[in-house]
Amino acid sequence: MQKLLLGGLALFLPFLGQAQCAMCRAVLESEDNTAVAEGINNGIVYLMAIPYILIGALFFFIYRKMKS
Repeated sequence: MQKLLLGGLALFLPFLGQAQCAMCRAVLESEDNTAVAEGINNGIVYLMAIPYILIGALFFFIYRKMKS
């Protein structure tokens, strides 16, 4: 139950997952536009989160089906 709660908390706090690949970081550090950097970070977080949400929903439906 604790792992499920921590996993759900991690999904709903995307600012914890702010990350960049090495090439993106190098390009964005050379520019002074922070709005572009925040946009890149948000895009990375969304791309990372969607598969976890889909897999979590799949396991939830399987769990609910097995329980009934």
